Amino acid sequence: MLSRKWGFIGIGAALVGAVAAALLYGAGRSSDAAFISPANRALVARGKVIYANHCAACHGAALQGQPNWRERLANGRLPAPPHDKTGHTWHHPDAVLIDIVTNGLVPGRTAPAGYASDMPAFGGTLSREEIVAVLTYIKSSWPPEILRLQKEVTLEHL
Repeated sequence: MLSRKWGFIGIGAALVGAVAAALLYGAGRSSDAAFISPANRALVARGKVIYANHCAACHGAALQGQPNWRERLANGRLPAPPHDKTGHTWHHPDAVLIDIVTNGLVPGRTAPAGYASDMPAFGGTLSREEIVAVLTYIKSSWPPEILRLQKEVTLEHL
């Protein structure tokens, strides 16, 4: 009788383990996993430091971008846009934002064909985790409605 009881316990534990593994596997593959949430305060703080060191010189310490960012400069390029709610960063899916920070604006992929930009590629300077931290910091400044809209864009892009 005692061995039968342990057998049921063993089967129960195996079932619980299988369900937990399936849930963990599914969570790792869910579309929400592709969305960078600004809820992680430690990641926001880390991203703020990285942003200050690598991005603020062009995009502004307060995410405000360069003046007249929609007007072309004498060289035909556009000034650095803001990353706050007034800019267009939130119009892009997270995968595109990661690509832009990693590789710069690439004509035909993350920019129109023939587009020239001063946006450097940070893939050789920052790790993917650091890039995600920067984006987490940027997104932490967005109001809930903007964040919701950007999440929809991100999830539609998958």
